[in-house]
Amino acid sequence: MTQVSSRLAGSRPVPDLITEVPGPKARAHVAYDETWTSPSLPRAYPIVPVRGEGLTVEDIDGNLFLDFAAGIAVTSTGHCHPQVVAAIKEQAAELIHFSASDFYLPIYPEVCERIARIAPIDGPARVYLGNSGTEVVETAIKLARYATRRPYVVAFLGAFHGRSYGSLSLTASKAKYHAGFGPLLPGVFHAPYGHLEDLRWFDEVLFDKLAPANEVAAIIVEPIQGEGGYVVPEDGFLAGLRDICDRHGILLVADEIQSGAGRTGKMWAVDHWGVKPDILLTAKGIASGMALGALVAKASLLEAWGPGAHGSTYGGNPVACAAALATIDLLEGGLVENARIRGEQAFAGLRRIRSRRPHLITDLRGKGLMIGIEFDTPDHAEEVQWACFERGLLVLECGKSSVRMSPALTVSEQEMATALRIFSEAVAAVAGEHGEIRAAAEAAGALSEVEAAG
Repeated sequence: MTQVSSRLAGSRPVPDLITEVPGPKARAHVAYDETWTSPSLPRAYPIVPVRGEGLTVEDIDGNLFLDFAAGIAVTSTGHCHPQVVAAIKEQAAELIHFSASDFYLPIYPEVCERIARIAPIDGPARVYLGNSGTEVVETAIKLARYATRRPYVVAFLGAFHGRSYGSLSLTASKAKYHAGFGPLLPGVFHAPYGHLEDLRWFDEVLFDKLAPANEVAAIIVEPIQGEGGYVVPEDGFLAGLRDICDRHGILLVADEIQSGAGRTGKMWAVDHWGVKPDILLTAKGIASGMALGALVAKASLLEAWGPGAHGSTYGGNPVACAAALATIDLLEGGLVENARIRGEQAFAGLRRIRSRRPHLITDLRGKGLMIGIEFDTPDHAEEVQWACFERGLLVLECGKSSVRMSPALTVSEQEMATALRIFSEAVAAVAGEHGEIRAAAEAAGALSEVEAAG
């Protein structure tokens, strides 16, 4: 186990479960929650967090969990990073809200400049701030159609772009997200994703049979698919999309809502392939858990529309902006590199775990701390997720039969080793090899010297 000395855990190891999980207070809270909240919320398992620090989460019963889900890849600097907390407190004491849609906030353009300077956009860039990923996806649809005067947008099979109407229309990771909500936004096509061979679909199907190229406004793509299963495209795929867009005057939109802000060991996932989009979308990790989304675009695109074309009452509120500035400081100060190093550690350990059970774990995917583990069946993926929860490790399913690891970029070598050990134990338990759990962990190379000697 990981020993921590902190405000939250004191000298307790992490994880440290002092009740069954879920505990009695958690079970009572779940019943209360289910009386009053929308049943549309897809809860993964019954954790009721009340405090967090770094990668440690304390639940309502006092159990300590090691968090490798990070609020769905959101808490990029860990829970309650002191620099982020200090920035939030300082700003909240001065000004909490003043709508940037109608007035000039000093901190709003400061955040826009910082994001624009780190974004992989050729030439001058400008930024629009919203509250979430789905909001800036909606913004991108509007901007692409407005700037090009073209009606059609292409997304990809397996994509997840959000749940509001426009972004839901682009989403194609699970049919259940569309069920009962049709008709959706017109003018959206879905292309096959990830293989060089798939690029032929544009000329042979889309442009030849469905829509002329000069009527396509944008191609929106996750450089690495997130909720769809942490799927990494073949080398050359994104470059091929860039070429298609250049040939036909189509805008390339990179949805980096989950893959960006350092998660893959580079500031942006597109940096792995040297591809520069016309529009880049970020949210999740850019403000360490505060509600902020950003659309970064070539200045000429955003300058195509005028006052009133788009806006947001709360988007870019001062407190979220303060958190974003602190987050970017931390990302540039070494967290992106730590994501790369700890990602290498994770994949090395997971490859050893997979080598013992290739029938159960069929694939490993991702880059940096965007890690997908594919199982042979959806049931096994769900069982491993639950087995991890029972042992105090928080991971989250994605795709059809995958489990994702997306810890904070602050994760330490020791925390990664502990997570790998617990994950190996969970896989062994699901495989029915309960007597071999410790041997499995040792074979995975997941035990630290201290743990192995214990």
